[in-house]
Amino acid sequence: MNQVKYFTKEGLDKLKDELEKLKSVERPAVSNMIAEAREKGDLSENAEYDAAKNEQGMLELRIAKLEETLSNARVIDESQLDTSKVSILSKVKLKNLNNNALVEYTLVPENEADIKNAKISINSPIAKGLLGKEAGDKVAIQVPAGMMTFKIMDISR
Repeated sequence: MNQVKYFTKEGLDKLKDELEKLKSVERPAVSNMIAEAREKGDLSENAEYDAAKNEQGMLELRIAKLEETLSNARVIDESQLDTSKVSILSKVKLKNLNNNALVEYTLVPENEADIKNAKISINSPIAKGLLGKEAGDKVAIQVPAGMMTFKIMDISR
């Protein structure tokens, strides 16, 4: 069930930073909450204690998931990627032939997608339709809203 996940160097560093914060800041804070709640007496009727223990369980689950993800993480070697065709980490400038709008997307691993920053998942319908194509190609892509036709204007890193 351990599936390799690919990350950019920045994405992997972000996960490592989050894990470090959870272990060094959040874990001690939750331990203090449990200790304070324990000092208040009868644990069988102590809602603060129950809430703190629940939070500790959620925190430990998040830490375990991050550790598993990091143990199966691989960094994408950008120097090995073909820049003449659309692939992961490509920055693609597209012209929507339906409305002549220009858009630019960067194709990233699924766990780093961020549409606000024009980073779309490699598993999205648009990215899947663009993979392997070259600058100048016209591509018809089926998206949830219907068929969209794009012209690839430029591919860069």
